[in-house]
Amino acid sequence: MLSLFGGIFFGLLILDDFSFLTTLQSLYELLISLVSQAWILKTLGFAVLVGSVMELLQKSGGIDGFVEYMTKRSKLVKSPRSALMVSYIIGIVIFIESSITSLIAGAVGRPLCDREGVSHAKLAYVCDSTAAPVSSLLVLNGWGALLLGLIATQIDAGLISGDSVDWLIESIFYNFYAISAVIVTFLVIWFGIDIGPMKNAKISYKDTPITIQEDAPLSYMIAPILFMIASVFAFLYITGEGDILHGSGSSSIFYSMISTLVFMYILYVIKGDMSSKRYLSSAFVGAKKLFGIAMILLLAFGIGKVTVELHTGLYLASLANETLSAYMLGAVIFLLSSVISFSTGTSWGTFSIMIPIAVPMAVGVDANVALAIGAVISGGVFGDHCSPISDTTIISSLAADCEVVEHVKTQLPYALISAGIALFAFILFAYL
Repeated sequence: MLSLFGGIFFGLLILDDFSFLTTLQSLYELLISLVSQAWILKTLGFAVLVGSVMELLQKSGGIDGFVEYMTKRSKLVKSPRSALMVSYIIGIVIFIESSITSLIAGAVGRPLCDREGVSHAKLAYVCDSTAAPVSSLLVLNGWGALLLGLIATQIDAGLISGDSVDWLIESIFYNFYAISAVIVTFLVIWFGIDIGPMKNAKISYKDTPITIQEDAPLSYMIAPILFMIASVFAFLYITGEGDILHGSGSSSIFYSMISTLVFMYILYVIKGDMSSKRYLSSAFVGAKKLFGIAMILLLAFGIGKVTVELHTGLYLASLANETLSAYMLGAVIFLLSSVISFSTGTSWGTFSIMIPIAVPMAVGVDANVALAIGAVISGGVFGDHCSPISDTTIISSLAADCEVVEHVKTQLPYALISAGIALFAFILFAYL
């Protein structure tokens, strides 16, 4: 939080010509403007309510029941590999919203990883590597809606012709980072590969036996999670006025959390297994635990806004455009998008900056436009994947109960391997 606050303050100091008093006023106005935006408040509310849901799942015995079922009854999970593979599969299957993907994969995988002695850092890596990458590949979600809109503006401007859906589908083939990240993550899980800082990642329960309630109800964990998933779809449909692709992601995940808490009250309290007092105290304790995460998210949004006002992305793009060849187009756009996404902490903001720049660049040098769009998507996901101020990075850490800095540090070597593969692919396909 100190680092983020310092970055915001120094950025505003530059914008205000190093006037200290004016900077203080700008800082106040920035914070007020952030908490005045509904989508930011809903995202912060989501982060806090996640804590309530997690605590209630624990206190109800639902997590114990799930662990008992997976390890003793079904024996599906009997090794570190199978514990992580559960979260990996969830990350692939649930692609409707990256935050929900990370949350559910972490909530389900954490007790299994604790039992099998898998570090929370490795679980956070799996959650993060199947959230944004999968959401950017299976684009029947808000990601697809944004990209379709950005591509459509280029068609309307007369830079390219055809249908935006066709362009998006073709560009997904060139989303090399997301493809390589999903494959690398699978290989890391399957072969138990630990490299760099991951070798020394903390294992919370390695020497502590996990106590399991034999009569803990499995439904107390499964039912709320299934209800949560269904709620996201329902609220995307409602907020999109009948079109899931145009639904509001921030509103949907916030309303889904509230609905899930109501559902859990009915499931736990009305059935008589938990008192109202214990329900409320557990929900409050859980929310309190994640208040710090909400503050990190707020400051992350703030520094993202400051870098936009500084025109960081546009400046970097102008530098790259001065010395660009058709064969290096994809690689340069990928690297540029990565830097912008890392420094701003947002893949969607990177898409919005770079697609209007990348498409004219591709047309100007007579290069593959779909490859250029794919490079923007890949770079946006890669930078967002590695950035300590990205909401998906923070939420993956939250879901896995891992420190944000530890998650970023342990994940980076794997992300760089995937990025290296993607960079090679962009250079190769430019010549094909």
